[in-house]
Amino acid sequence: MTGTLHPSERLTEILEKVRALGPTLRERALDAERAGRLSDETIADLDATGAFNIGSPAEFGGDELSVRQQLEVVAEVAKWDGSAAWTVWVGASTNWIPAGSGARVVEEVYGSRWVGPRVAASSHFPASRGRAKRVDGGWSISGGPWTFGSDSLWAPFTNLGCIADDGDGPYLVGVQVPRDELRFLDDWHVAGMKGTGSVSSTLVQDELFVPDHRGVDFRDVTGQKLDSGLKGSVWKAPSLGWSFSLMAGMSIGLAQGALDRFLERSAGRPLRGTTYKNQLEAPLTHLMLAEVHSKIQSATSMTRANAEETDRLGELAAAGTPAAPEYLQMFSARVLVETAYAAKWCAEAIELLQRNSGSTAIMESEPIQRAWRDARVITLHGALNLEALSENYGRLMAGAQPHKFDGITTLDRFAPAPLKKDV
Repeated sequence: MTGTLHPSERLTEILEKVRALGPTLRERALDAERAGRLSDETIADLDATGAFNIGSPAEFGGDELSVRQQLEVVAEVAKWDGSAAWTVWVGASTNWIPAGSGARVVEEVYGSRWVGPRVAASSHFPASRGRAKRVDGGWSISGGPWTFGSDSLWAPFTNLGCIADDGDGPYLVGVQVPRDELRFLDDWHVAGMKGTGSVSSTLVQDELFVPDHRGVDFRDVTGQKLDSGLKGSVWKAPSLGWSFSLMAGMSIGLAQGALDRFLERSAGRPLRGTTYKNQLEAPLTHLMLAEVHSKIQSATSMTRANAEETDRLGELAAAGTPAAPEYLQMFSARVLVETAYAAKWCAEAIELLQRNSGSTAIMESEPIQRAWRDARVITLHGALNLEALSENYGRLMAGAQPHKFDGITTLDRFAPAPLKKDV
């Protein structure tokens, strides 16, 4: 961290370094896809830009940028390589998990020098195959494998979702597990975001003892019930606003990068089936570009507003005047559904660019086809079921409660919103 810089100056510095690295990220992207993971060299290069430090606590040398500022970094990385942006997104937007797990976990995660992302998480949805059982002094962890472990190949700890049951019914426990206690599977064979290395993991041993402080009821994490020792307002910000505003940033960056690439490759390119010698002179291209712009701009405006509101809500909570639970519930549901729409619109924008790029755009070496696949993967993320999120937000708008479910995106962590009375 450059401690003497104002956050806005630090943001500018990081963005400049990412832009300088961008062509190299794009050049390495095909090799990363074929390997199923980013190279350690790329992780180190991203670390050198400061991209993995944007959401780390100031008390431990982190830049601790605002969510709005973090959004700009994720989007800039995504312009060049979606898989690289995914690792930065996970590394920034899941910092709330160790922070919500208490001061001792915070010390372990951020207290020593580390190159690469500090944070990884896996299987925090109800389908978790992990099991946690209370024992003297801590937890006994078993089961697995834990799937979709983005950043776990490089992070010092991975927070594993485990199901526990003390006799009153099952509940989710987030368990912080050191990297050397995990075995990573070679199972990341996917259609897009192929370079993220989001492999599954199992325990090195059949069972693992984890000290008590590293296993936390996830309701305490999402409810920010434990003292992290961190003072910044970002640690009081709504976790869904933080995570999903940045997630939308990936879609926006991918679409903007695909648009830049389209304009670059289309200049002077003849348009088949017409007499146009330069595709950029054709009216049909102009109409398509206006639609692409509108989709990207709509996603961008909505996402920036959500990031700014996330920051505002964090500041209110840090000042001891948190927003009403009903509003936090509504805002969190809104962020989820609007992130799903942002992902949809950006994927559609890239689809238009891909369709108007000719047959050569299917080549592995062409960034547009990679952006096309990566953007569609975002729309398929387990947390972005557009129809389910739309129903939940619509239910809240109508004065009803959303569906109750377990996991990171649960909305019933807030006090129930009062039902509207008939007029």
